[in-house]
Amino acid sequence: MRFFMVLGAVIIITLIDASFSAEESKYVPSIGGFPMRHKIEKNVLSTIPSRRPSENHGSNIGNDPLTERSNKLEKKKLSVVHSSIQAFSADSNPLLKTAENEDIKTIKPSQFNKNRSKSRKKAHSRKKPHKPVPVVSPVKGISSVQASSAAPLLPDRPVLTMKIYEPGHLNKEIDIKSICRHRGKYLKLLILIASEHSHFMARMSIRHTWMHYGSRRDVGMAFVLGRTINASLTESLNKENYIYGDMIRGHFMDSYNNLTLKTISLLEWTDTHCPRVKYILKTDDDMFINVLKLLDFIEGKKKARSIYGRLARKWKPIRSQKSKSFVSRQQFRGTVYPPFTTGPAYLLTGDIVHELYVQSLNTYYMPLEDVFITGIVAKRLKIRREHAKEFRNSRISFLPCNIRNAISVHKIKPIEQYNLWRNLMDSTKKCE
Repeated sequence: MRFFMVLGAVIIITLIDASFSAEESKYVPSIGGFPMRHKIEKNVLSTIPSRRPSENHGSNIGNDPLTERSNKLEKKKLSVVHSSIQAFSADSNPLLKTAENEDIKTIKPSQFNKNRSKSRKKAHSRKKPHKPVPVVSPVKGISSVQASSAAPLLPDRPVLTMKIYEPGHLNKEIDIKSICRHRGKYLKLLILIASEHSHFMARMSIRHTWMHYGSRRDVGMAFVLGRTINASLTESLNKENYIYGDMIRGHFMDSYNNLTLKTISLLEWTDTHCPRVKYILKTDDDMFINVLKLLDFIEGKKKARSIYGRLARKWKPIRSQKSKSFVSRQQFRGTVYPPFTTGPAYLLTGDIVHELYVQSLNTYYMPLEDVFITGIVAKRLKIRREHAKEFRNSRISFLPCNIRNAISVHKIKPIEQYNLWRNLMDSTKKCE
């Protein structure tokens, strides 16, 4: 009897154990038909976050032994998939081959980005070095030479002036008839003064002094400016021109490096509106011009196709980029400039205006307008350049006799224009 009781107990225990083994086999995943019997290592489990009870649909599910068992089996599945991804990534990505025996989590994103940047540098290093090409982009209504902010706004390769010059002028508020009546038929002298937008006081001091001669029938005078992107300054210029009507404004952006464009602009305006004028004086708004002396100078000149002024000979290009007069070898390859008249003031005969305008557009651009116009372009056109000692083009003593014997005096402040005008008009002082 006791034997049968023990035998029955053994059978019952065996059946119970077999049922538990069958139940557990339902949760064992398989890959490729083989059951997964590997133990989940602690270091792998530590890298896989366990599902928290709050992520399930019931607050008590996390305490269920079946749920804990399914979590363990899910972790085992993730570890298998994780191992497969690691093996595939190591074979396909050379950056990960060095860590094929490590968990993919051990490769930091910063390390991956660093390795990727190195591989990009190697790829770029195989290409030939590329120098940035200077962009010359004339905007509608605005023309300028563009370059880096550290260097002057100039192209580092030769570019024809016509590609950066936009012809035309803003003649809405200008009084063309008072500047050049009958297209210059009866005009002996046209004085065009290069000015800057902000130089209002310089323009006013000239209007109150030697620009007085512009009221003569045989003399015309005007200021020449470019454009500005400053809206308030543009409005002020419009008002100023509405009052005086003596400001010729081109489409180029007004800057030091665009002085050549400003001179081309005054040549274009003269060629369009005053082609019959006999002489044109190009000067700046920091100059004092003895107009009577200039008219006397003109009376003694009979030569055609000429430029008169302070002649500069054998001047060498300045190659230092720190200088305002810097010119690269691409812009001018020679070692010495051709003879030219210095820019503060020079006199042109009216018969060369059209030729200078057209030829300048077909010549490679240079920022030094006096070298460009009266040197390089004039030489190509075989225009005569003559030295005239009356063009001082420098600051001199303000003594009345010095002023009366000079045609042009340079570096004059607005307040000083009145002093020179008074000395010029003082009839009580005699000069030999």
